[in-house]
Amino acid sequence: MAYTNINKPSDYFNTKLYTGNGSTQSITGINFQPDMVWTKIRNGVYDHNIFDAIRGVTKDIRPNTTNAEGTQSGGLTSFDSDGYSLGSWVPVNESSSTYVSWNWLANGAGSSNTDGSITSTVSANTTSGFSIVQWTGTGSNATVGHGIGKEVKFFITKRTDASGDNWYAYHSSLGGTKYLHPNKTEAAGTAISPFNNTNPTSTTISAGTDLSVSGATHIAYCFSEVKGFSKFGSYVGNGNGNGDGTFVYTGFKPAFVMVKLSSGVDNWFILDNKRSTSGGNVVDDYLYANLTNAEGGSNILDFTSNGFKIRTTDTGYNGSGSTYIYMAFAENPLVSSTGVPCTAR
Repeated sequence: MAYTNINKPSDYFNTKLYTGNGSTQSITGINFQPDMVWTKIRNGVYDHNIFDAIRGVTKDIRPNTTNAEGTQSGGLTSFDSDGYSLGSWVPVNESSSTYVSWNWLANGAGSSNTDGSITSTVSANTTSGFSIVQWTGTGSNATVGHGIGKEVKFFITKRTDASGDNWYAYHSSLGGTKYLHPNKTEAAGTAISPFNNTNPTSTTISAGTDLSVSGATHIAYCFSEVKGFSKFGSYVGNGNGNGDGTFVYTGFKPAFVMVKLSSGVDNWFILDNKRSTSGGNVVDDYLYANLTNAEGGSNILDFTSNGFKIRTTDTGYNGSGSTYIYMAFAENPLVSSTGVPCTAR
């Protein structure tokens, strides 16, 4: 049996907790120089912020809003060898406030890619199946190279040069005819304009007219599936609580899970292995990807050695007969290429 060569997932994705100081500081201990940093205050009400190496330092975009890209001189000021540096901008570094950042490794500032009908700028990590992609729309249906070399299973994308445009999410469990708005609560919709009714290939994603606005700049964060490191799938809720909810097999012990009810209206929930400290397998601290709300806590799910199991009857995770999509990244593979098994907490 073949296993992924990613025996240490934290070399490619890592969650980091820190406390703001209201001045400047370097955030270290991430294990790599991140190319995408997604931050959120935990104990306050501010927007989420994403920074990436293609758009460059100080350039933030907010996944819970329709805002255009902004420039924050006191935001993320550099990508460093073991993390990143911050200025005094309150949404990322308010004195005494607590923060979380989710960090991915791509491949630096990017290079030109001509695999699609539109030339894109791509920063891709083919080992972990992650890329950052930027392009300028033509006003027509198009394809855009993503650089991973393997079919993209999930991506989120946003026009960056103007406000008022929603984020779009493609998920392989829904296919190219369906879309979700990561900044909204609505169920999956059906339209040709986001993805031109076309699934990604090993080289390109498809941009319908919503994602190819003439002269407009667009950014996408693309993920393929890597055994033992990442998983993008769906499950059906059973409506049971008390630890007897639906079990989702990922093939690894999760470090990060994001869940969205795709068959109905609800929030996007983010859970990870760093913020929950109640012990055992229980993961009970969540943030909404689509809202500014502070962190909440409830017995939501267990991270096990090979997936996650729902503990709640909350319809945001486990409505009877409801369908959910998820994205998950590993803390440890179930079995590494060294043959060492993983255990739950």
